[in-house]
Amino acid sequence: MDKDEIKRMYEWIQSRVTLADTSDGIAISFDEPDPDDFSDADFDPELVELTLESDWWEEMVIDIVETPDYAEPNDSADQVLEYARDVVKEYVAKRLFT
Repeated sequence: MDKDEIKRMYEWIQSRVTLADTSDGIAISFDEPDPDDFSDADFDPELVELTLESDWWEEMVIDIVETPDYAEPNDSADQVLEYARDVVKEYVAKRLFT
């Protein structure tokens, strides 16, 4: 697996993590990609399979959305968004760069 392709993939996934529209404080939204989304973005099918069919994918999705629960009260919305995007990098890079 090519490291540049893995990086391109986690950056693409990170772009799908956004701030949610809410009046209840900071919330994170994740436009979870399906296999067709990955295919449309021209990712290697083997890489997609290793990602979407992994044991860690659902855990990552939950951690992304729950990021605000672990942020400090004085963290800005942009900081929390960056933390949520870092979750993606940590999961994907850690598991696929092996």
